Amino acid sequence: MISVMSQVIEQFHRVADGFAARIEATPVDAWTTPSPCPGWTAREVVEHVVGGIAGVMASITGRTPEPVTAQTDLAATWRELEQAVTAALSDPETAGRTIQGPLGEMTLEQAVARLGTVELLVHTWDLARAVGGDERLDPDLVRSAFEALRPLDSMLRTPRAFGPKLEPPEGADEQTEFLCFLGRRV
Repeated sequence: MISVMSQVIEQFHRVADGFAARIEATPVDAWTTPSPCPGWTAREVVEHVVGGIAGVMASITGRTPEPVTAQTDLAATWRELEQAVTAALSDPETAGRTIQGPLGEMTLEQAVARLGTVELLVHTWDLARAVGGDERLDPDLVRSAFEALRPLDSMLRTPRAFGPKLEPPEGADEQTEFLCFLGRRV
């Protein structure tokens, strides 16, 4: 029987690996292209994700993260963060530490399970869309994230979260419905 913690780690790896693949596939000259996130370039989308995860890890470890600069190797930095999150989730005491997240107080494990997947999925798509990369997301992760988000609809519309949901086109697949729910124009 697989433990809940193992499921959270496995799910995190799947979505984190997809994000890493899009970072690694991004051509050097595409980092400054506009993303679906208003006012952000492709690089700024990745910097946002790296900064957010680094901030969460800093709140758990007490160590100040290295600042992301124009010279930061985003792929290497992301892989290091992925390893740090995995190590933290692998230690029950660390995984159970409480952090303050956008949806309130929760454990690190809950934050990764609830928000980490959504954040990484939508920004994987944002990056891919910005640079003309592979926009397909893992259908099982999309389904799981979408099911978890639907009951939180009103909370998601607060400032600095997600934009207004959009009406998906008729006959849209689940990924398109998920992205429209999060305010993305597909």
